[in-house]
Amino acid sequence: MTPPRALTIAGSDSGGGAGLQADLRTFFACGLHGMTAVTAVTVQNSVGVSGYHVVPPEVVAAQVRAVVTDIGAQAVKTGMLATAGTIAAVAGALDEVDAGPLVVDPVAASMHGDPLLHEEALASYRSALFPRATLVTPNLDEVRLLTGVAVTSRAGQREAARVLHDLGPRWVLVKGGHLRDDPECLDLLYDGTDFHEFTGPRFATEHTHGGGDTLAAAITSALALGRSVPEAVAFGKGFITESVRAAYPLGRGTGPVSPLWRLTSPLP
Repeated sequence: MTPPRALTIAGSDSGGGAGLQADLRTFFACGLHGMTAVTAVTVQNSVGVSGYHVVPPEVVAAQVRAVVTDIGAQAVKTGMLATAGTIAAVAGALDEVDAGPLVVDPVAASMHGDPLLHEEALASYRSALFPRATLVTPNLDEVRLLTGVAVTSRAGQREAARVLHDLGPRWVLVKGGHLRDDPECLDLLYDGTDFHEFTGPRFATEHTHGGGDTLAAAITSALALGRSVPEAVAFGKGFITESVRAAYPLGRGTGPVSPLWRLTSPLP
């Protein structure tokens, strides 16, 4: 029996901890067939990103059309898109196909601070992709770059969610993992009217590489399985909590969160 399918439009992480590799690991762990449209090839390991090569936008768009028109997709996630041209090409390709809900994870930099997004691409996110998105999932650094709002508290998360929602997405999830003084990790979901809070423990670990990708991919998986956005975010929150709990060291730097826990301890 053919399983549900999800497409990730993202960059490749040569270290295997983030990017499309993290997305595919998560899709598999959630019982989905994962497909890819590769946007960039990064040169990175556990220490950081030393370079990347952008795939031509027309090739990215062709990948999207090729897989969705033949195989189909029940949901789509975007990750590293890198350039304004790629964002425009992805938006155009998605307009041509029926690919289900769209989760936009506006990746701007690696967790080490290495830039993964050209400056002019921020405007393209706001104008071309956010109005098409079912859900956007920025961290607090990405919130600041996209809106100018510097979030330092839970009240600031609410302000940022309102500003982001005005850019056009149906739902906004402002992640709170970077609020280091907060004893919990609060992710705030907003639909323009109501706020939904999803809290989880804050673990004493430095091994969180690929955490944002994994959360967004788990949410995408739940949407592909037919869950509502609040239900999908609740599923994703539980999934990333266990993935951080199962994180492991790798190389000389930061290790990845791990969806491998799901192989022996499935989430209800």
